[in-house]
Order: sequence, then structure tokens, then C-alpha cells
Amino acid sequence: MQASAFDELGFFRAIADSGARALLIGRRALIALGMPVMTADYDFWLDADDILVFNEAVRAYDMVPTRAPDAARTNGRYVLENDERVDVLVARAVSTVDGQLVQFADVWGRRLSHPLADGVSVAMPSIDDLILTKRFGARSRDADDIRWLQRLRDRP
Repeated sequence: MQASAFDELGFFRAIADSGARALLIGRRALIALGMPVMTADYDFWLDADDILVFNEAVRAYDMVPTRAPDAARTNGRYVLENDERVDVLVARAVSTVDGQLVQFADVWGRRLSHPLADGVSVAMPSIDDLILTKRFGARSRDADDIRWLQRLRDRP
């Protein structure tokens, strides 16, 4: 079996060009910000109405959704996969571990466009909102990531 030739910048460009309201979250967002962390997958939070647009944007990368759009909306998430994996959150709102409700529309309204290369940018939550998304779970690595983000946010 041979791995596909995955073009990460092309992948991000396809998503940006699609018009899907998709936010890069998770550790790939931290990597884009220059944090020294590792991950094997991509995480996006997108508007639940943009599932088809998002899926179409990454079709060229042979990514197959694990759920149909209606099932993904019901479940709040799905995965796109081949030899790359994209975890996709489609909930309109998610609670943090301490019960704070975070609305996608609010985070989208405060989004940043982060340049990755010449002519390629990715939409990401603001640093404070990225910290909130790291509080959706209670893993020890999320706490580590929050510390990195707070240092980035608080530096002069």
C-alpha cells in the first residue's frame, strides 16, 4: 500500500477557497502559531450548514466522511479520513469542562486569518477562543496547550 501525496498547503487553500465557515482548532492550530507540539491529525470546527461545502473542498484529497451530513449534525461531529485524518466538529455550541457554553457563531465572528505561506491562510479562533476550545476536553495535553497559548497571548 502506498500513501497518498498529501499537499497540506493545497488542502488549506481548498478549504479557504471553498467559502466554508471552517476554523482550524486543536494542535494543528498551535503548530500554525509556532508552538512546539505534535499531532497526527487535523481538527476543524465548522458551521453545521457547511458540511457539504467542506466535504467537497477536500474531495480532491480522497477524504471519506464517516457520517452523512444529517447524522453528523445529530452527533455533533464526524471524521474525514484516508491516510490523513480530519476530526470535524459541527455542533453549533459546545460546553467547556466547567460548563461555559461556547457558540460557533461567536467564535467565527472573532476569527483570525493566519497566513501559512504566500497566498495561503487559514481561519482560526482568536487566542482566547482557542483556549476555550482546548477546555472542551480535560486531557492533560489540553492543559499543557492552554499554558502555551496563555504565554503566547500574554507576551509583550
